Amino acid sequence: MATAEARREELKAVWHECQACVRCPQLAATRTKVVFGAGHADADLMFVGEAPGANEDKQGLPFVGQAGRLLETLLSEIGLARGDVFIANVLRCRPPGNRDPLPTEIENCSDYLFRQLDLIQPRVVCTLGNFSTKLLRGDPATGITRLHGRDEVRTIGPRTVRLFPLYHPAAALYTPSMLEILRTDFARIPDLLAQPAPEQPAPAVVVPAVELPEEPALPAPEPQAQLGLF
Repeated sequence: MATAEARREELKAVWHECQACVRCPQLAATRTKVVFGAGHADADLMFVGEAPGANEDKQGLPFVGQAGRLLETLLSEIGLARGDVFIANVLRCRPPGNRDPLPTEIENCSDYLFRQLDLIQPRVVCTLGNFSTKLLRGDPATGITRLHGRDEVRTIGPRTVRLFPLYHPAAALYTPSMLEILRTDFARIPDLLAQPAPEQPAPAVVVPAVELPEEPALPAPEPQAQLGLF
């Protein structure tokens, strides 16, 4: 198992890779900064949102606008601070005009998210909104309205986590009823963190290649055999 220091160094390598990413030409051409994610590199709790907005695109950090301030308030209510968790998004570049992420963009960027999950090794992952919930559950049909506040153990890539879907803070900014639901769901997070870490899948067994002995060379045929004369 890799040490915490080794995982941090690999996470830095993924960060550098993201800075030069051009997998989505339109996003690469219109972004100001890549928003890789930020927070504690060994966090037990990770949040995954949708995509950077205008403020995030300018600063290169996730959740720095109004939704981010609400997220910090909700964290403080359960005794946590922003520096205790890791925050990322499904996309690392802002879609023009804050439009929804396209399926191809999600596919192009998902590898970065899965590598973050594997290197940070959180025990609880809170998905914020529909896009991250559908991606990490591998179920494009079931939305956040049915799933919020219901935790489940899921294996995502090589990592098994306790997945906890939540409404996106942006959706609760101006809707008091939704804010109360979000606050109620947030109140469950300490209990989820107190549960034993999910059992991890067994590492893939690498079977070493077996070198086969060379076959002995066959004697050269007689000249008449080469000419089809028997």
